Amino acid sequence: MKLNEALRLIAGIMIIISVVLQTYHDPNWIWFTVFIAVNLIQSAFTKWCPMITILRKSGMEE
Repeated sequence: MKLNEALRLIAGIMIIISVVLQTYHDPNWIWFTVFIAVNLIQSAFTKWCPMITILRKSGMEE
């Protein structure tokens, strides 16, 4: 799996988890979803994503 595919997979999984937690545990988990969205938006403008840095350091190939 390449870097971009892994990033999309992780973001999708995190969004699903946050929606499930919001629905069945506590409505305040919506802020986790908002955090993910804000991070995706800022990475579009700055061209820097913390998860990509983590994946690169773990040896994921581009």
